[in-house]
Amino acid sequence: MKYSFENLHYNYDIAHDGIAPIYFSRVSGLSPEFAFNFLDFVKVPVAATIGKHTHTVDNQEIYIIISGEGEMIVNGQLCQVTKGDVIVNPIGGTHQLINTGHEEMHLVVVETPVSPSLSGD
Repeated sequence: MKYSFENLHYNYDIAHDGIAPIYFSRVSGLSPEFAFNFLDFVKVPVAATIGKHTHTVDNQEIYIIISGEGEMIVNGQLCQVTKGDVIVNPIGGTHQLINTGHEEMHLVVVETPVSPSLSGD
């Protein structure tokens, strides 16, 4: 499948009690065709955030920064992120994203399932 930021319908909403709304499009959900729970295309306006949230131990999220810059806080550790960065949020981890740049930030978010042997179940 091929997806593009240009041809999607976006929802506009607050994500995980963030500071301001973001745009997001769930381009694919759980399916027997793919090995992920969902694939989202996300646009984070200047000064907006994906609020701090914690995942359960049955999934993991990967953030792929396509454009823009910001800060990610992953399990209390602050790191600067920019175009080309990939952030793998740990199983059961807590994270948030803040657009600290001067342009809209574009990213792809992939949530993957975790096998019971890795999650401790």
